[in-house]
Amino acid sequence: MLSHFKVVLVETSHPGNIGAVARAMKNMRMDQLRLVSPKCFPHADATARASGADDVLRAATVFDSLQDAIADCRIVLGASARDRTISWPSLTARQTAEKWVGALPEQNIALVFGRENSGLKNHELDLCHYLLRIPCNSEYSSLNLAAAVQVVCYELFVGSGQEIISKVGDVGEEPLATAEQMEAFYIHLQQTMADIGFLHPERSKSIMRRLRRIFNRTQLDTKELDILRGILRFSQNHNAE
Repeated sequence: MLSHFKVVLVETSHPGNIGAVARAMKNMRMDQLRLVSPKCFPHADATARASGADDVLRAATVFDSLQDAIADCRIVLGASARDRTISWPSLTARQTAEKWVGALPEQNIALVFGRENSGLKNHELDLCHYLLRIPCNSEYSSLNLAAAVQVVCYELFVGSGQEIISKVGDVGEEPLATAEQMEAFYIHLQQTMADIGFLHPERSKSIMRRLRRIFNRTQLDTKELDILRGILRFSQNHNAE
């Protein structure tokens, strides 16, 4: 879904940073990496820092110039934290996701990141349609290369709707408790609080309503509910003694 986005690294000095970028990309389901005249690549440090994203490294394409690396791209965004004398239209990473995540697959979009110590040069930004911005502390706006790529890739990933926000169906996760199971828990909870003298008749209604809101927001799964019911049973048995 994000294959039309090409991450382009220009003259990266440290091979470990290339590996870290590959890892950041794979975290966000991106695998289109292009390298412009890297100082050392391939390199063992790149593989080590990739931490399993070796496939992204193996598929990376090396180019002699930025012009060649972006030749097939319709939109080019150059990442820069520095203001320039001549202003370019700029977009944040989030705006980039909103604008182009849904673009047609053949509409290649280049995300260009410069050197670790000096970023992109003006003649390289001349090749870009937009400056790519990552809003951050204005007094300390220099991001590590891999961190910058991670933030941009994250925004694209979220914008593509691929993130999993529900526990249901996740491998190894318990199903959420049913309404019937939750009602049984609330009855058990109310009885236990009455047994230990915590709940008073005149306050029981408002307290239970607040407790329901707490647990409904939490969305307990069946295992979590079993643990809570076990605590309640232990409390009741201990109080009976």
